[in-house]
Amino acid sequence: MRQLFDLAPRALALLPPEQAHEVTLRSLELGVYPAAADADPAQSVQFCGLALPNPIGIAAGFDKDARVPDAILGLGCGFAEIGTVTPLPQPGNPTPRVFRLKRDHAVINRLGFNNGGHAAALRRLQQRTQTGVVGVNIGANKDATDRVDDYVRGLDTFYGVASYFTINISSPNTPGLRDLQDPAALEALLGRLMTARAKHVDAGKPRRPIVVKLAPDIDEQMLPQVIAPLAAASVDGIAVSNTTLSRKGLSDPSARETGGLSGRPLFHRSTVMLARVYEATSGKIPLIGIGGIDSGASALAKIEAGATLVQLYTGLVYEGPGLIARIKEELATGMRRAGARSLSDLVGRRSAQWAAQSID
Repeated sequence: MRQLFDLAPRALALLPPEQAHEVTLRSLELGVYPAAADADPAQSVQFCGLALPNPIGIAAGFDKDARVPDAILGLGCGFAEIGTVTPLPQPGNPTPRVFRLKRDHAVINRLGFNNGGHAAALRRLQQRTQTGVVGVNIGANKDATDRVDDYVRGLDTFYGVASYFTINISSPNTPGLRDLQDPAALEALLGRLMTARAKHVDAGKPRRPIVVKLAPDIDEQMLPQVIAPLAAASVDGIAVSNTTLSRKGLSDPSARETGGLSGRPLFHRSTVMLARVYEATSGKIPLIGIGGIDSGASALAKIEAGATLVQLYTGLVYEGPGLIARIKEELATGMRRAGARSLSDLVGRRSAQWAAQSID
């Protein structure tokens, strides 16, 4: 059966990217996916007070509308993250808007937060019967007059069903969204979000972790200024990183398409930035490493650069669902070689080496 699923990437590659994605989601909704092996206790991790059976998740954008969070957990992921979801439904940008770069093992997308809105995703999450960590990635509508208010609405709407929140201010496909990474704008956004969360906590609800997702294209000189308000607001975690606008080193003809680039070419840039964030925060803020993970070696490199958790997406497009099990096997091998009793022993052990490298 697993061999059948290993053939899935070849079959899906015959379909247009968005159609292939929809087929994948429907298969997961029907329960057609390889069952995960038993969890390895040595790979269990703690993240922002949450206990996870392993550090592997699928990045936001895969399950925008909370259709398959339990199937993602069933695949063997330690956690799921739905979204990015906006208050109102929106169709996103015109098609075609997703492009495979097969030569580069990459994808370019300019989707533009296409999703069914808060109400639809909330209903699905409220109907869940299984347990497991499911984060909610929240964003702002393209035509919002007050984008910060859209984030606050997201936190309020999903507070009762989210294990944690990811604040997506780093997508390149909503004009002006990355302006919220400006230190002053970021400080204002975090102030309102923390105030909103405090109201829920004061009402007797659990304290939900807040994670901020950054772009990989932040200027090296600006990075400390972006991190400062995150640390000052005591965010619970930082996700590094979203897709990049860089096209350095690409060979596929589709590289000329506009949008955010994900996949193997993003690995180095995003890992260097991850390590720099880890070093700048002295490892005191837990990090999620994202970008170019398509093997156990790349997942382990993210952890050694400073990530407590990792997320993948484009790697699954090319490697199939068996990638998750292979990553776990290779992480176990890496732990044995390092003499580590747990993955936490490996977090950040090569951060200084990665941080010293050029971003390009």
